[in-house]
Amino acid sequence: MDDDSAEIELLEQNLNKTRLISQRMTSILTSFDSRLVKLEKSILPLYTSTQKLKLRAGNIDRALLKIDEVASSQEGVAVEEALILRGPQPGQLDEYKDGLERLNAAIAFKASAEDSRDTARLVETGAKKLTQLYTKLVAEGSSGSPSLGLEFTPPTFPPSLLASLRPLVAFLRTLPLPSTHPSHPAAPGILATLKEAQRGYADMRGNWNRRGLEMHGKRVVDRAETLDGVEAGREFGRWVDHLLGVAEMEYTLLADLVPLTSGVVLASTYDTLLAPLLSLFTDTLSSLTSIIKRSLHKYTFLALSTYSSLSALQTRWEVLLTRRASAGATNELRDGLSAIRAVCLRSFPEFLADLKMAAMGKGGEMSTGLADFTVTTVEYMNRIPEVQEAVGSALVGLGDGNWKMGDGKQVGKGGKSGGDVNGQIVMEHYIYDVVTTVLASLTTVSRTQRRGAFGSIFLLNNVSYFRDQVDRQPWNPCRPSLLSKPTQDVLSSALRTAKAAYFDSNFSALMQTLSEDSREKVGGSAWKAGVKEKFTRFYDLLEEVKERHRLVRVLEEDGEGREKVGEEVVKLVVPVLQRFTQKQREKEFSKSEWLYIKLSAEEVETQIKSFYK
Repeated sequence: MDDDSAEIELLEQNLNKTRLISQRMTSILTSFDSRLVKLEKSILPLYTSTQKLKLRAGNIDRALLKIDEVASSQEGVAVEEALILRGPQPGQLDEYKDGLERLNAAIAFKASAEDSRDTARLVETGAKKLTQLYTKLVAEGSSGSPSLGLEFTPPTFPPSLLASLRPLVAFLRTLPLPSTHPSHPAAPGILATLKEAQRGYADMRGNWNRRGLEMHGKRVVDRAETLDGVEAGREFGRWVDHLLGVAEMEYTLLADLVPLTSGVVLASTYDTLLAPLLSLFTDTLSSLTSIIKRSLHKYTFLALSTYSSLSALQTRWEVLLTRRASAGATNELRDGLSAIRAVCLRSFPEFLADLKMAAMGKGGEMSTGLADFTVTTVEYMNRIPEVQEAVGSALVGLGDGNWKMGDGKQVGKGGKSGGDVNGQIVMEHYIYDVVTTVLASLTTVSRTQRRGAFGSIFLLNNVSYFRDQVDRQPWNPCRPSLLSKPTQDVLSSALRTAKAAYFDSNFSALMQTLSEDSREKVGGSAWKAGVKEKFTRFYDLLEEVKERHRLVRVLEEDGEGREKVGEEVVKLVVPVLQRFTQKQREKEFSKSEWLYIKLSAEEVETQIKSFYK
């Protein structure tokens, strides 16, 4: 038991020693850990700085290696010079570009200013050699004869040349310029070289496209004198449309193929390219305008159709203007439209003046057929719907009623502004004045004839034809829309008046011959002689009418109307003859009446109807 207690006591003592040692070790380790933490905090900034220094040291080593590489390459500058001076050879463009890139790199790392200047001159020479190749390729794509066919074919750039040009242009755009490499000695010279090449591109493309359009423009002008006016104007519009199409296509090509693409330089280059095309447009329109002015009454619809065609192209032309360096300074289409518009404005009062003049100096015997100015006016009115928009616009600009020169109004004065007037209404007013002027001139001409009967036939023929063509049976389905109610009433009234004049001058004498004189004593010798004289006179006058209608035709252009007039004459004459004949027979004016009644009423009717077959 004592031994066990002793061992336990010894064990407790050892345990206490062990615990004491553990506590001391824990204290020492804790202190060591704290010192390590403090050490780590102290060393971490130094470690970070050391890493950055290592990275910089690595970069410096790599840069030195590159510098050594570039420096070593300068030993072959003589070889590069020979390559550059020889110029880019076929199939060796990449090699040439690599040589220029090495020279540019050499300039960047050269220590000697003199060596840099020599290398810069070599770079500038290389740039000039490349632009010479560029100009040569552009010239090949802008040479030869343009399409000479009747149909216009836009000049195009050969695809094979485009394939060669695009990589060349892409490299030219990487050459050092003052804006991108302000310290590069060759940058100003390279910029001047590229500008010159770009101007050459614009000049070649502009003149090439002008040649492609010029022949077709000349053909349009030549055909204008023989082609229908409306179609000739539309043909000119199509030609201008082709010109605009070429200008639009060239702008796309310009942005793709020029080395300098900044906005100002590109717009200036486009101005140079467009100059020949715009000059051609101005010259061609001027030639067309000269033809119109030489004979305005003949080429009125050429002027109106041209004005209409050009007006429709204004929006596209405005887009073209915005791409030019001189946008807003000159608008060739607007100037051309102003010139054509002035001619169109002249045409309306001059047309009315020509209609008035048609009634002058037509005295004496003349044809009873259609007057030239009647046919011309019908054609004029039936062509208006084809250029209706242009006519309405021009008339509104002229001013409502200002086409009546000499009637108290002057062209260009009075009337409402274009924004306040409906073009359709103004056209109706103008058509009304045209119709009334034609009718007045026809009436004047008919009255100047020495024989009134022929004058009345002339008036009936012309008024009937005029009314039928512009109102009842217009050649153009759109025609009735331009005839206002007053205009239609004037035409109907004029036809009634013309018919009345025709009946009066040709058949009133017949009916007057059969009138009875109440003062004569029925059954007396004087009465019988008078009746016999009336019958004789009636058939003599009927023979004169027959002869007159054999010489001239009534309503030759209108079979239906002619037949209707014949029926009206029959209803006018035959009943009077029947009543007079019946009455005189009842009174036994003669035992040999067959000597005086040469034709029965039925035979007279047949004869009258024969006048109109």
